[in-house]
Amino acid sequence: MKIAVIGAGIIGVTTAYELASDGHEVTVLERRGAAAEETSFANAGIVAPGYVTPWAAPQMRAKVLQHLFSRYAPVKVGLPLSGRDLAWMWKWYRACKLDTYLSNRAHLQRLAFYSRERLHYITADLKLDYDRSDGYMVLLRSEKDSKGMQPGLQVLRDAGVAFREIDAVEARKIETALNPDTAFFGAVHLPDDEVGNCRQFALMLKNEAQRLGVKFSFNTTVTQVRPSDGIALDVAGDNTPRQYDAAVMCAGLDSARLLRPLGLKIPLAAVYGYSVSATIREPLNGPRSAVMDEHYKVAISRLGNRVRVAGSAEIGGSPDKKRANSLQLLYKVLHDWFPGAANLSNGVQEWKGARPMLPDGPPILGASGIAGLWLNLGHGSSGWALSCGSARVLADLLGGRAPDLDVTGFGVERLNR
Repeated sequence: MKIAVIGAGIIGVTTAYELASDGHEVTVLERRGAAAEETSFANAGIVAPGYVTPWAAPQMRAKVLQHLFSRYAPVKVGLPLSGRDLAWMWKWYRACKLDTYLSNRAHLQRLAFYSRERLHYITADLKLDYDRSDGYMVLLRSEKDSKGMQPGLQVLRDAGVAFREIDAVEARKIETALNPDTAFFGAVHLPDDEVGNCRQFALMLKNEAQRLGVKFSFNTTVTQVRPSDGIALDVAGDNTPRQYDAAVMCAGLDSARLLRPLGLKIPLAAVYGYSVSATIREPLNGPRSAVMDEHYKVAISRLGNRVRVAGSAEIGGSPDKKRANSLQLLYKVLHDWFPGAANLSNGVQEWKGARPMLPDGPPILGASGIAGLWLNLGHGSSGWALSCGSARVLADLLGGRAPDLDVTGFGVERLNR
């Protein structure tokens, strides 16, 4: 089949690769000048399936209210809030019910573990050499943080995730560069989890997709999607539409705009995250892999010769305006745990990216209900962790095969309930 993939983030690139692997003729249309330049550009890079859970959780309602007026809050509401933001927040609030949360968490973790398997297979099969390292540690500043972790640890036990609860002494043996002046209660070590450079992987996989015949059309903005003996795509600057047998929507936040005229109202919201990336000044002073400060929900990752600090969840506000407090929190957490590890005098990259999040958590995978149009979108903050599995599932469904994963809970029809 002749298939268009709309969007060249990590979701679009993995989708294009899997479709091409199945023998399809694939073209990727991307409005930016290169792959992985938006949400996939500078995320934390953590692949920890046991921690992939819906943002819509029963305890999150109280946490959002609790942090509204906190200077260093992991969750913030920015202004202005649009009508769509408010409508999304109401749907999110309703999805925080316990039974809904438990169901969505099960769906997400099923996909996350499958996706990690697929990531490992692709990496080994293609011999992709991107910046990555094994192990993940959650740092607990206080006994209160430790007690707050216990429900989450039970989730890990139920999922069969390997982990150890350790004290500060043992944690310092694993991450030897942890600041000796920062006292903390203990940690949770997950040896099978990992960190990897999402954008680097996307660019390498793009090259492999091109070897399979995938065409990438950059600086190409799709303005309209029209069912027309397959799918016709109107492109800015073109006089005639481009015709395909099928199209897969992987355009992140822009997906909602393109789908709305077709009667598909997808409640996507931008939940912004921040990161700071800098070169490592002295390798022995940096993290070995990745750590998460549980109190502030900030991750510090080692990506080759760079360290990346990432965190915050901000709904509302402007994509172009970086909140000073959110960036200051990242620098504070880096200094608390690894002072002097990064060269902050020059070449520092401060980034704010929009995560395309659905109110209930799981992405939408599969048929749209419109002939020839398929959906792979709404992965939120877990796009990197879910990308390879989502792409394989989508390719199987489009090809008329039963996926290796139970796809219950990922269909677009759930949004009409």
